[in-house]
Amino acid sequence: MTSPDSVLLSPIDSYANRVWMAPLTRSRSSMPGNVPNELMATYYEQRASSGLIIAEATPISPMAHGYYATPGIHSDEQVAGWKLVTDRVHSKGGKIFLQLWHVGRVSHSVLLPDNQQPVSSTDVISQSKTYIDHSMERHDNTPPRALETDEIPGIVQEFVDATHRAKAAGFDGVEIHGANSYLLDQFTRDGVNNRTDQYGGSLENRLRFPLMVAKAVVETWGDPSGVGYRISPLSEHKDVRDSDPEATFSALARGLGELKLEYLHAVETWDRSELDPRVEQVIPAIVKSFKDAGGKHYIGNGDYSPEQAESAIDSGWCDAVAFGRPWIPNPDLPARIANDGPYRTPTPETFYGGGPEGYTEFAPLEEASTN
Repeated sequence: MTSPDSVLLSPIDSYANRVWMAPLTRSRSSMPGNVPNELMATYYEQRASSGLIIAEATPISPMAHGYYATPGIHSDEQVAGWKLVTDRVHSKGGKIFLQLWHVGRVSHSVLLPDNQQPVSSTDVISQSKTYIDHSMERHDNTPPRALETDEIPGIVQEFVDATHRAKAAGFDGVEIHGANSYLLDQFTRDGVNNRTDQYGGSLENRLRFPLMVAKAVVETWGDPSGVGYRISPLSEHKDVRDSDPEATFSALARGLGELKLEYLHAVETWDRSELDPRVEQVIPAIVKSFKDAGGKHYIGNGDYSPEQAESAIDSGWCDAVAFGRPWIPNPDLPARIANDGPYRTPTPETFYGGGPEGYTEFAPLEEASTN
């Protein structure tokens, strides 16, 4: 990794390098109000050397929340808080996109206005758990209700409104969260979408809502180079599955490519030591569909080591790699990659909630080496 010709550290178009920061939920926003704050601004500023920061998943409306203290993008106070973040990242020469999030059924009524039920493609309860207060203890989700057909355009409008707010907050672009069992994924996969209207059943119908969102977000941003989309085609999180992920996500990728999106970002695995053997067939098929249709970049994600990332980019598998957990204790990750480490190990106990501990307390390489 010490070579100045390192593929991983080389630029990709307008990005400084190919070491990107994946969205990481940290639950440090100010409560009540789910407002981004000074601590978050420091956290992102410390990581501005990323080729692109994809900021943590951010609910687009009060009904889009599913976890305690996740920052939103649906109030003026939240926009002002995010402006602190983007200004600090830009002051260090960084670029930052905001991930637009609706959790759907992965929620609890305590987190929602007037203790409402979560909404989804279905009325089947999610088998995952969530945390609803500062204790970060996990609770069963609340049974959801299926969205009425005439409610879905309103959710699309919430994505539009959030995109306007993201632009006002100074973000360089947005990423649509279509992965990891959340609302758009709940419509995409036939294992959880049991609808009988025009948003369920056939593949065309199941993709209708996600592609409506993507088209509306691109039109709102005004330039597809400011829009990405995240998927997790082989994830079988709890009860969220698809009978033919290659066909489903290739078709979705084709539709996204036709919109000329800046990138498609895929969670390939959670654990590279147990890599699903389907990855070698499914991911290239999806990427080909995306790029053949006019999409720009493919971003790999999923427990990559720097060496694996270098190989993946060099082979043409992906155009950049979005690292997640390595960024948590290594805020200057590209510099550490260039120097072959050293790398700190993250501590899961500090991932969610709390203050500076496990969040902003890590000295960069040049400071650590002088201590």
